[in-house]
Amino acid sequence: MQKILEEVLEENRHLAKKGRVASYIPALAKANPHHIGICIAEINGNMYKAGDADAKFTIQSISKVIALMLALMDNGEKVFEKVGREGTEDPFNTLYKLDLPHTEKPVNPMINAGAIATTAQIKGDKFGRILELIRRITGNLSIDYSREVYISEKETGEKNKAIAHLLKARGIIEGDPDEVLDHYFKQCSIEVTACDLAKIALFMANGCQGLPSYGEIDRKTLYRNLLAIMTIGGMYNVSGQYAAEVGVPSKSGVGGGIMASVPGRMGIGVFSPPLDENGHSIAGYGIMKSLSHRLDLSIF
Repeated sequence: MQKILEEVLEENRHLAKKGRVASYIPALAKANPHHIGICIAEINGNMYKAGDADAKFTIQSISKVIALMLALMDNGEKVFEKVGREGTEDPFNTLYKLDLPHTEKPVNPMINAGAIATTAQIKGDKFGRILELIRRITGNLSIDYSREVYISEKETGEKNKAIAHLLKARGIIEGDPDEVLDHYFKQCSIEVTACDLAKIALFMANGCQGLPSYGEIDRKTLYRNLLAIMTIGGMYNVSGQYAAEVGVPSKSGVGGGIMASVPGRMGIGVFSPPLDENGHSIAGYGIMKSLSHRLDLSIF
């Protein structure tokens, strides 16, 4: 396995030159475009890593999976009264359909509108509980958020502000939209490594076992919802293409991470900051295709 990881990393390293580091959030533009790492955590306890698997980066949209996990534990499947479970052909930050008269709710929890609507349904200290759950699942109590990235997101997140206020206007979120956004910006600014992502992915690959309580939802229903929604929406408007080429429930983030759960087998974390035109790590996508083919990972 170690040899495979090292070979796959080198095979796909050149792809990073074809991508661009995210710059619409100014702090993300400081990422090292040469960083590239892979980590695999297997159900049997083995862990393998190659390259910059211990380099820190912000989790960004991968945090949407954890937010959905908590919202489901707090509310059960009533969460889906405010956000759908369908795929989309639109970009991750789209908002125009929210203002169409026939639109009742955001299409899924993986696009920004759906993610903000999901975070709004977490009870109590939304960000604090997301951070606590990530620390518990990874066993890494040192995980924290980047104040610099948080402030940068808050100062430049005008489109997300528009989305949140439109959600409020449509009655999809309750309470103060700016307060919900503050939690959302912080959750996206949590710093992780590829190995942290692999551990979160492993937790889901293992049926979400190990938590002391699952609140308003049973463990199997939680697991099925998370992996299903990652499959149909975790890679945004190319989720169908990714399902055909890779076939593993995954979630990407504009910080350069991709988290992938192979049910019953392993969790995978990949990191490379340069992105393709859809906002996914371009080398990370290549790595996932290579791993899927070499290790026969596709669930299809």
